[in-house]
Amino acid sequence: MKKALDLAREAAILGEVPVGAVIFRGDTLLGEGCNRKETDCDPSAHAEIVAMRDAARNSGWWALDGCDIAVTLEPCPMCAGALLQARIRSVYFGASDPKWGACGTLYDIPSDPRFNHRCKVTGGVLEGECVTILREFFQARRKA
Repeated sequence: MKKALDLAREAAILGEVPVGAVIFRGDTLLGEGCNRKETDCDPSAHAEIVAMRDAARNSGWWALDGCDIAVTLEPCPMCAGALLQARIRSVYFGASDPKWGACGTLYDIPSDPRFNHRCKVTGGVLEGECVTILREFFQARRKA
């Protein structure tokens, strides 16, 4: 999660909502990303999607079986669905998202038994640090 927090800080420097994500298999980092919606003019360029694309390129296969993701903010419905599509094993997130959270807050897409794949979800990982980055970013934007 520390690397994901560093990536969230990079996103903030770009003027993006500060969310970072890393994908790993065991001790091996396969992919990383931060929010790039504004930078890339791409509504799907959430940190999780960017990290999954990077991991798939680096591994040479779209299916990320046995991989885990650490992300600073609870994934939204789009990202939660993509995590299932990529066959991610476990999701670790920092801050819960009361407006878009799809890993237990508003929805629980990764645990829905109607899908043929499910992800284990653990929230609240380094939650204080993740919340602080988001809070400071939005406070600064309101002042501007």
